[in-house]
Amino acid sequence: MDKQLILTLALAATGMVARAADTNLVPIEWAADGAFARELTVPAIKSVEVCGKLSAGAKVAWTFDATGPLNFNIHFHEGKKVIFPAKQDGTAKGDGTLDTTADQDYCWMWSNKAAQVATLKLKLKRAQ
Repeated sequence: MDKQLILTLALAATGMVARAADTNLVPIEWAADGAFARELTVPAIKSVEVCGKLSAGAKVAWTFDATGPLNFNIHFHEGKKVIFPAKQDGTAKGDGTLDTTADQDYCWMWSNKAAQVATLKLKLKRAQ
């Protein structure tokens, strides 16, 4: 068996292939004023992640409004451990400020458990 096939089978066994296929990843592209805003579609039974690198001590004000309830979190990874600075299930709106504690790739993530598509409006603003 070739190495690629073995890797694919191993990832499938752990569920990583299915998870990757169920998530749309959007990179954060900060505007000159430190803002990022998008209107996104969260497909039924899928997820959307908006991710970007932030330095320790950064502050990001965030707000979102969706057309239906979504499971929401902000997270980053430390090795195999996932840290959640914010987490809320079944919500269509949210806001807050992320105060970063480490140089990391931080992700805002929404999972749609419903059978219908949800539209999501997101605004991020870095403190100057």
